[in-house]
Amino acid sequence: MQKTIKLIVNGDRLTFNVDTPTYNRYLNEMQPTNKVAPAHNFLMRCVDTESRATLEELLELPGAGVQMAAQVVGEFMPDIDIEVGK
Repeated sequence: MQKTIKLIVNGDRLTFNVDTPTYNRYLNEMQPTNKVAPAHNFLMRCVDTESRATLEELLELPGAGVQMAAQVVGEFMPDIDIEVGK
């Protein structure tokens, strides 16, 4: 699966091209005590080349990478219906 996701952050437009291997790598890198570096790396891996410089500037803001990664992941994940059978 691949999906193009567009965000507007502080008035700047960013485009991310996310695919399943990049998403899976992000999840595998996350640890209970390490969330900032995986979020930063995930965003840098999937950002469109035209948005890269803007993203690099935004990533200097405290917590921006984690917040943006959460939005990108939320848009990437499909809505599925899960029920627990008893």
